[in-house]
This record gives sequence, C-alpha cells and structure tokens, in this order.
Amino acid sequence: MVQVPQPAQIPDLFFVNMIATTFAALSFAPPMVQVPQPVSRASHISMSKQAASELASSLNPVLGYWDPLGLAEADFWSQGNEATYGFLRQAEIKHGRVAMFAFCGYIAQANGVHFPYVLGQPTSGATPEEQWFNLPAYGRLQIILFIGFLEWWGEFGLETHYMRGGKPGVYPPFKDIPVHKIPSLYDPLGFCGKTSVESKEKRLLAEINNGRLAMIGIMSFMAEAKVPGSVPALSGIIKPFAGDVMAPLV
Repeated sequence: MVQVPQPAQIPDLFFVNMIATTFAALSFAPPMVQVPQPVSRASHISMSKQAASELASSLNPVLGYWDPLGLAEADFWSQGNEATYGFLRQAEIKHGRVAMFAFCGYIAQANGVHFPYVLGQPTSGATPEEQWFNLPAYGRLQIILFIGFLEWWGEFGLETHYMRGGKPGVYPPFKDIPVHKIPSLYDPLGFCGKTSVESKEKRLLAEINNGRLAMIGIMSFMAEAKVPGSVPALSGIIKPFAGDVMAPLV
C-alpha cells in the first residue's frame, strides 16, 4: 500500500522543497561585491571652484572671485576638473615668473645695464629686441634649448605632478644629473629651508600678484615698441622696434 499524505501535510512539503531549491540556487551564485560609487564630476567642480574662490579672495579681496571664461569648471584633455585646475595654477605661476624676469631684464637692457664683457661684447642695439636679434643664431638657439631643458625637467623631475595632486609652483631640484651641478632654482643659497609654511604661503600670494602685473608690464613694453602710441603711459619712453618679436630665430 502506498501511503497518501494527508492534505494538511502537502503545504509543509511544498515549503520544504521551496527552501531547498532556493538554497541550492544561491550556492551557485557569485559572492556579492560592494561596488564603490563614483564621485560625481559636480563635486570635483565644486571643490576646484571653492579653492579658486578662496585663492582669489586672498590675492585680491577687493575684486574677489571673477571667472568670466568659466575655467574653474573646465576639463582639459578629459583629465578631470581638479587636474585642469592644477594645470592652470601652474601655468599662471610659471608665466608670472618668466614675466618678472622679462620685465626687469627689459628695463635693464633698455638702459644699457649689463654684465662685464669678459669675452667681448656679445651683441649691440638700441632696444632689447634689437640686442636679441643681433645675437648670433647659434647663441639664440642655445638659450632656447636651455629653456626647453628647464621646461622638461620641471615636468618630469617632480615627485608628484601638479595635475596629480602635487603643489603648483614647485620646481624640482636638480638631482642625479651627471657632469653639471646646477643649484636649486628656488633656493640656490639655501636661505629658505627654515621658512615657515605660513611665510611661504604669504610669499606665494605676493609672487602671483607680482607675476600678474609683470605679465601686463612686459606685454605693454612690447606693444608700445611694435605700435608706438598703443600704450599712452609709455609713449616716448619705449623706443620703437620694426621687427617681429614672435620670430626669435629669424
């Protein structure tokens, strides 16, 4: 005889079978891995914009934050907003430093101030532009190649790149370079090694502001030399130059 289960036992058997089937299926399922949620691009933009706003207020409390081109929200080369912000800060600091050298050098050369002629007079001319173009082409090429080396070392000699979390404005010291022992461009005499962080931050703000003024100044000199009268404040002070300053090797 076959024992027929009572009607009251059928739901119990169905429940047991369902539980067994469920656990059997789960035994073949892969383990659950928590997927990290990506940080939204808007949060990175807000962080960069906030940093830019704070820096602008520190540099010029009167003008404050002013970004008509929306660069605080830019994303160059799909590298991210924070990398773009680091690139723009580095570019401003670098161009400001070069402009300060150029501004002071232009004034010195325009007034005939120069180092002693140990190996003879290298060039001549009534204006700094003429003095540059009167240099031999090989001499100008050497200067440009040395500037190219400084650019290369400033990019690849960094421990942490400014687009990857490094500090904008830092120039790496010259280490492990054979033959030549070049001193640090930032602190060649070693006077700033014990400077406090607060003092360095204050000096950096002054450097950025001076660099901005120097960029305006050197471009004003060149504009007045090329187009006399274009900068009324410099009319009669800057001597005209008929050449093309944007063709350094011509």
